[in-house]
Amino acid sequence: MKRKRRALGQHFLRNRAVLKKIIQIISPGENDLVIEIGAGKGALTFPLAERAGKVIAVEKDPSFIPSLRKKSPHNLVIIEKDILRVDFREIISKEEQPKRSVKLVGNLPYSLSSPLLFKILKDKELFSECIFLLQKEVAQRICGQPRSKIYAPFSILFQIYFLAKIHFLVSPDSFSPPPRVDSALISLKKRIQPLFFIKNEEIFRKFLRAAFQHRRKILINNLQKLNLPLSLINEAYKRFGLERNIRPEQLTISQFVELFHFFSQQSFI
Repeated sequence: MKRKRRALGQHFLRNRAVLKKIIQIISPGENDLVIEIGAGKGALTFPLAERAGKVIAVEKDPSFIPSLRKKSPHNLVIIEKDILRVDFREIISKEEQPKRSVKLVGNLPYSLSSPLLFKILKDKELFSECIFLLQKEVAQRICGQPRSKIYAPFSILFQIYFLAKIHFLVSPDSFSPPPRVDSALISLKKRIQPLFFIKNEEIFRKFLRAAFQHRRKILINNLQKLNLPLSLINEAYKRFGLERNIRPEQLTISQFVELFHFFSQQSFI
């Protein structure tokens, strides 16, 4: 059984003081619909159900389902499913009170954090706030700022749409079994309006990945790998006042958006 838990990347929070702090930050209210990723043994699930209008808890491991359902109050729904296969839009559309604030919360398995976060980006307009316990390095990357080593496409994509904040770190001994790394509680509060309008988000992501592909190289070298004409790159650098030796982590989010839209208008990406 322990091997299975490790295979699923599950590290259960056992520190009650940390759990209490997480619930305070989630701040579930009677007008909130809370969707929990990974109910596990219900350590977070049941306290949330005591405070929220409704909780929908998604759990993949069938061994936890009977106990969760046996203890379920009237406002708690347990879904036995792989979270990566869950259709958040379908779940929310079935709610009798669709105007409820929707909070997505959970202790994310480290092995699934990247695909889960991309799934959340895809459905970003559905959630008023996301609050996750994550591997510290992943949380820091989401909050990364220009001119830092942790600034990355993830930083840009999330910060355009969310106000990201790390609330506190959690040591490995707060979990069972203990992970090999520290964790962090991060909140992603949806902006009223995105920082910038992105004409084509899928292509923008590809553009960012290419721009950061070789961090040690100057940006102009990475851009040339996109088959952009050097003359067009030179024109963009001149228009936006970029230094020839600038590296990808030195650009602000607005500068990346400006470059992307400039190249898009020229029909080269």
